[in-house]
Amino acid sequence: MSKTILIADDSESIRELVEITLKSAGYNVLKSVDGVDALKHLNGQTIDLVITDLNMPALDGIALIKEIRARQDYSTLPILLLTTESQAAKKEEAKQAGATGWIVKPFAQEKLLAVIQKVIR
Repeated sequence: MSKTILIADDSESIRELVEITLKSAGYNVLKSVDGVDALKHLNGQTIDLVITDLNMPALDGIALIKEIRARQDYSTLPILLLTTESQAAKKEEAKQAGATGWIVKPFAQEKLLAVIQKVIR
């Protein structure tokens, strides 16, 4: 059974690029336009990984991570931040919120897939 990955990013082009990368590697993909939209997918279905942007309207990546960590069914779900931000303070804030890892945009598809293989169960 292939793994399911939820993408949360307000950029349609990034969502499409990540989706193409993941589907070509055999993953199922769920897409959302921001954190609020992403939470709709946390409805009891099996999700193996969340990839979220940091800066999004409505609910940003840090707030989304905190929401996911507060849900018992998803509290141990691996979460990767995929963002243009690279400051140490933001990385620490994400880590404190419960992020599993951090990937800076633009990303190499091979690197993204390698990181996913390390964190996904």
